[in-house]
Order: sequence, then C-alpha cells, then structure tokens
Amino acid sequence: MTTPSPLTAVTDSNSGFPEVEFGRSSDGYLVARVGDTAFAMLPGRDARHYLATGWRIKRRIPEWKRSDFYGHSGGLADEAAFRTKVLENAEHQREKRALGRRDTGSNANTPWGPSQGATVYAEGVVRHSTAGHGGFHLSAERNRKVNPILRAPSGWYEEDEAWAIVALTFPHLFTGYEQRCAERTIKDSWPDAWEAIFGIVLQPGESREKDRSGFEKEHAGNWIVVSAITSAQQPGFVEVVATPGGRRGAGTEERRFLVPSDEYRIGCFGFVVDETRHPVYSGPSSFIGWQGRTSP
Repeated sequence: MTTPSPLTAVTDSNSGFPEVEFGRSSDGYLVARVGDTAFAMLPGRDARHYLATGWRIKRRIPEWKRSDFYGHSGGLADEAAFRTKVLENAEHQREKRALGRRDTGSNANTPWGPSQGATVYAEGVVRHSTAGHGGFHLSAERNRKVNPILRAPSGWYEEDEAWAIVALTFPHLFTGYEQRCAERTIKDSWPDAWEAIFGIVLQPGESREKDRSGFEKEHAGNWIVVSAITSAQQPGFVEVVATPGGRRGAGTEERRFLVPSDEYRIGCFGFVVDETRHPVYSGPSSFIGWQGRTSP
C-alpha cells in the first residue's frame, strides 16, 4: 500500500469500492475520504487526537479545513490508528453494499413512535427509524431463532444496544465491522448471557458491565465520589461529596472529603476515597448546596 504524502492526496487503488483517499487539509491535518464520508485526525486534550467526520465535502482534499468536520468518533493513538479506522470504514461500506439492504417507506407503529422509514435486511428482519429513536423488528419466525436468554417477546430490539442481539443471531446479514461491534456490545451489556451461550468466562477488561458489577461489590463499603469541585477554599485540593458504595437517593448518607488535585482521577466507575489519606472536610464549601452545611 502506498504511504500517503504529507502534502497531497493519495488514492488507495487496491481498496475497491469505495475509493480511499488520504491527504492533508489546507490547515495541515491528516484527512481521508471514503465515498461521501470524510475523516480527520484532530487534536484533543492532553496532546491526544480524535477521529472527526464530515459529509459530502465537494472541494478537493487540499482545500478542506477543520470547520468541515464535526462530532467525536473516539480517540486515536497515532496516524497508523487513523489509517486503520479509515480502511475499516471502507471495508464496512463495501460489505454493506454487497449485502443489498433495501430502504423503503413505512408507516408501522414502533415502541419509539411512528416509523419514518425502514431498511429491509432480509425477509422478517427490518430496521425502523423514528423521529427520536429506532431499532429492529423481527417477524415471529425470525424471533424464534433468537437465543431465549436474549429474546425479546415483542420482537422489537432498540438501536442503542439490543440491535446487537439481532446481529449475533443473524451474522450473515451484517458486515464484519458490525459483527465486531455487536460482540463488544453483548459482552459489555449482557455478560452473563454471553458466558452462558458460549461457555466462556469473561476476564477483567472484557465486559464493562461485569467489571462495573465487580467494582460495586468490592467497594460496597467504601466511600465513592458522586460529585466533585475544585476547592476555592483549599488551593491544590478537590472537594468531593461521597456516599457509601456510590449510592444515590433520598436518605443516603453523604460526606465531604478533600483530595489532592493531582490524585483525583475518576477512573472507569468512580473515585474511591482513601479514609487514611483523604480527610473528612467540614469547612466552608464550594458546593452551593453545601454552603452552611457540615460533614459529620
């Protein structure tokens, strides 16, 4: 594969449809075009980069600029990671085209309101779009093929997570990229079901929901931060409000603590207060709701 020039667009002629073009924008950002979709590697916080997208930019790549792009499609470690993401999208588009999905009008009633359009993946497998949400509907015959552990009796599967159940059941109707996303979604959202279906025990880091559940069990008796603010009264500290196990709701005990600013890192599931190092704080508060209140 040809290495792209830092100044000019280069077409990856080996990629088939759609063509993949890499190049530099007028303001020096690494960019790419895959069909009607445009991508850019843009700088983010802490010297990191992220993937941004654009749509149907009619100008030549060297004339593109940062304002043509919007959204945030995940972090990027380096330029190699950007190229991988772009080529993955090209593969996805090619496979989707080969699947022959058919868009059609629809006036069906869905759990999310009237359908404003539908995409037929196959007989009895239809994805509906509505004004605010959407998802798949499976015919009764198709729905019987869904594993009972994950099956929705109604045959409706919403688009945020439950769509992955449809992809897991009918992988031949989805692209390789969609299948990988579906696997990740099932592991993250329904780890018990994944383990039961495949007989594989998910290890730490393989399922967000399983990791979250483990974190909550391990720290059920610890003070977990539920709110934090840079302290105006204690320079160099973050004032935090914590509850046992991070629980919320009426009647839940709350305490304030001071945490050194350079130590406060939220982590995946919350910050655990170390009572041996982070003192209970009862002084003046930077939280409006705590002004005039004290911690026990």
